[in-house]
Amino acid sequence: MTETKQMHRITGNTRLLFMLADPVANIRGNALLTDFFQSKGADAAMIPLHVHPESLRTVLVGLRSIGNVAGIGITLPHKIAVVPLLDQLTDRARDVGAVNFVKRDAQGRLWGDNIDGLGFVAGLQASGVEPFGMEVLQVGAGGAGRAIAFALAAAGVSHLHIVNRSGDKAAALAAAVQDAHPGCRCDSGDAEPRSYGLVVNTTSLGMRPGDALPLSPELLSPRSTFAEVIMTPAITPMMAAAQARGCRVVEGKAMLVGQMEAAARFAGLW
Repeated sequence: MTETKQMHRITGNTRLLFMLADPVANIRGNALLTDFFQSKGADAAMIPLHVHPESLRTVLVGLRSIGNVAGIGITLPHKIAVVPLLDQLTDRARDVGAVNFVKRDAQGRLWGDNIDGLGFVAGLQASGVEPFGMEVLQVGAGGAGRAIAFALAAAGVSHLHIVNRSGDKAAALAAAVQDAHPGCRCDSGDAEPRSYGLVVNTTSLGMRPGDALPLSPELLSPRSTFAEVIMTPAITPMMAAAQARGCRVVEGKAMLVGQMEAAARFAGLW
């Protein structure tokens, strides 16, 4: 006898969450989030919506007035454009300058957060890597990199060094993180990867076949941990090379699980 997966039934009691994206055909996170909510006993479902940039304001006005909407996932190209349309931002979202999750409260107010970095740190910790006190080398200073840099500093890393193809962008991010978290020494420029206990790739390098590696594996210390943000493929070429060097690795999927937990708690699902 073969097992069939029970489909989730959406009723009037179901807490609805929407993922706003353009394009929307490549969105897969809604199914993972719905499965995650149900596995924790929450009657909630995430539904993707194709929202063009010029319609973003109108869609948010409508969602404000729907009583069974619990939250809204925000993805490309809306993460920055949504900011002035919200009622309140968390300190995380304000620091990063972008929002990727919104909760709707009982009065219809919209509260924006950025849970990329929060999910990444939670994923590290769930994988047995405690960032507090560590010296960290971060590759990349883009959207995800910005969120992760602030989250690592907030988690208590002692030193955060940022390298990026654009040195000016890395320097600007390092200065912003240093200003927000004076207890964390944050800088940028050339680095010696083997001197860091945690090396993080926040770029998209490794997502597509033939991508260059974000850094030379030979420069990693076998005692270091290498962490990814890329979720597909599960094992990137850089991760495989780091494992071959003897490094501990943390998959990008760990960040997703941390994000799902953060989203559920922020939306008040449990």
